[in-house]
Amino acid sequence: MENFHQLLAGFHHFKQKYFLKERDFFESLEKQQNPKTLVISCCDSRVDPALLLNCKPGELFVIRNVAALVPDVSQVKAPSSVMAAIEYGVKHLNIEHIVVLGHSNCGGIHGLIEPASIASETYIQDWVAIASPALEMLKNLTADETHICRTRHCEEGAVLVSLDNLLSYPWIYERVEQGTLKLHALYYDLREGELFRFSPDREDFLPLKRVPGENHLP
Repeated sequence: MENFHQLLAGFHHFKQKYFLKERDFFESLEKQQNPKTLVISCCDSRVDPALLLNCKPGELFVIRNVAALVPDVSQVKAPSSVMAAIEYGVKHLNIEHIVVLGHSNCGGIHGLIEPASIASETYIQDWVAIASPALEMLKNLTADETHICRTRHCEEGAVLVSLDNLLSYPWIYERVEQGTLKLHALYYDLREGELFRFSPDREDFLPLKRVPGENHLP
């Protein structure tokens, strides 16, 4: 229980250092939330979107699941907590940006690449199968690709699969076409501490360059 007690101590630290010192800010959050960005991230404990993107409470609407996946409209089953949250963010919060955030050393993608490792885990198998198109794309890579390179390509590809799947929902596609909603693909390298952003022009994930005066996304 030591870890649980640390969590309770952590809350008291939060209350003293942040809540009580910024009462006006937290009182404004009590009345409403108005985030502009929805982040779909992996539930991996090492990848915290708010921490990585330097955001305060109320700035991000976050959905976390294994491997940061979004099912295609033809795959989604009701009820779906992922799609319920996305629908709420888009239709009720009028989100302006959706970010799919993948990362290196992803256990979910490892299970996709090495199915024997999750052979007895039905729920995980069914879920990571959403990213199967990314695995299929690896077959077109050259035979001399190392396992590390193949894994990274699959992790990045899974992010793009989720981005494509978002567009299979008419109410998302229409907003993207109208320019009121923008989709972004990001990949976080745990080893290097670097964030990569997909460039449609280059068809590749490129290191994120710091923009003067900007602390976080859009």
